[in-house]
Amino acid sequence: MNFYIESYGCQMNLADSEVVCAILQKEGYVAVDDVEQADYMMINTCAIRDNAEQRIRKRLRELRAVQARHPQLRIGILGCMAERLQSQLMTEEDNVSFVVGPDAYRRLPQLLVQVRQGQLAVDTELSTTETYAEIEPVRRHSNGISAYISIMRGCQNYCAYCVVPYTRGRERSRDPETIVAEAQSLFNQGYKEVTLLGQNVNSYHFKDDAGETSFPQLMERVAQISPLLRVRFATSHPKDLSDELLQVMAAYDNICNCIHLPVQSGSSRMLKIMNRHYDADWYLERVAAIRKYLPDCSITTDVIAGFCTETEEDHQATLDMFRKVRYDYAYMFKFSMRPNTYAYKHLVDDVDDKEKTRRLEEIIALQGQIALENNQQEIDKVYEILVEGVSHRSDKQLFGRNRQNKVIVFDRQDVQPGQYIWVKVTDCTAATLKGVIVDM
Repeated sequence: MNFYIESYGCQMNLADSEVVCAILQKEGYVAVDDVEQADYMMINTCAIRDNAEQRIRKRLRELRAVQARHPQLRIGILGCMAERLQSQLMTEEDNVSFVVGPDAYRRLPQLLVQVRQGQLAVDTELSTTETYAEIEPVRRHSNGISAYISIMRGCQNYCAYCVVPYTRGRERSRDPETIVAEAQSLFNQGYKEVTLLGQNVNSYHFKDDAGETSFPQLMERVAQISPLLRVRFATSHPKDLSDELLQVMAAYDNICNCIHLPVQSGSSRMLKIMNRHYDADWYLERVAAIRKYLPDCSITTDVIAGFCTETEEDHQATLDMFRKVRYDYAYMFKFSMRPNTYAYKHLVDDVDDKEKTRRLEEIIALQGQIALENNQQEIDKVYEILVEGVSHRSDKQLFGRNRQNKVIVFDRQDVQPGQYIWVKVTDCTAATLKGVIVDM
């Protein structure tokens, strides 16, 4: 039987889809690149914001035409939206035949047998132990250069706005031996970069009879595989960003100098309401520590505009945080209430939508200005970059990233994706650096 997967949302979902491919292919299922050829279509979903769920609803409506042409096609919802809505999807979307949560992928082959026999199938049971540790993901759509490695699952920070603890369960860390082995295998296959993934990677902690492993220790072990293997990680929580981790990053040139450090708000009052476990001063102290150990480190962030009770003063504090930190990139959103969260049960979404939009637009405008100014300071600097592929704008140009995760576009010469080369920055936009190849 053939299957087809579409993935939406975060990097964790992409990594989970690779695990699903491995599980199904081991049982004899065949992955295809066209839904028209599939017996089963799986949509790996995100539930972090309402518009993400609405995209899935729209996609399900579009697929009715495909099912009309191919009556054998059975559609399933995987991931966070499956966990959140469960059997509700089958009553509201009558073309959904199976719903499987993020901890039930091992049972997919058995569930698909039920579907083939004409039954509906639901399994959204969360686990306190499942990490899919020994499963080697099938990277069907990889560029062969960069890969994700999931090192932990779940989250227990319970930020007031966030649905993840309810859709992915409690935090648990994967055996470090399996992580290092996966990274080594990828390097042996020719991969040049791995990104260690988790909802909160720097709280990674594994303990068994052999001892304990912290996230800095894990990072060091992966970095020691080879100086030719770049190592990144995502995502960090400010409360768990330790000096020990920063010291390990400073000690290894192949650990990239880029930290994604979600701030969510620059107001300590809002951070307390959000249950973020730090205040603005703590956050800025962690930024200062990054600058101390890693002076050329790129810092990126997430921010929410218009969370419950946010005032203009709180908003101005967020703008001030952006001016102080000077992020290289930011994911910026206006708040949307998510069912089952603390905010949904205990707070009021009392900021007018037009006001949310105005505040968000101000944040976006400021960040665009800061990003451009940051990039202008890169002109005439020379960086080693890992070439990733052909530029989206012109097949006469290639692009790659430096250790700060900044994209650099340059004229195509006799270089290939996967090579390390040196590039001098000659120009920029707010989003991209432009350069020329130089000899070093």
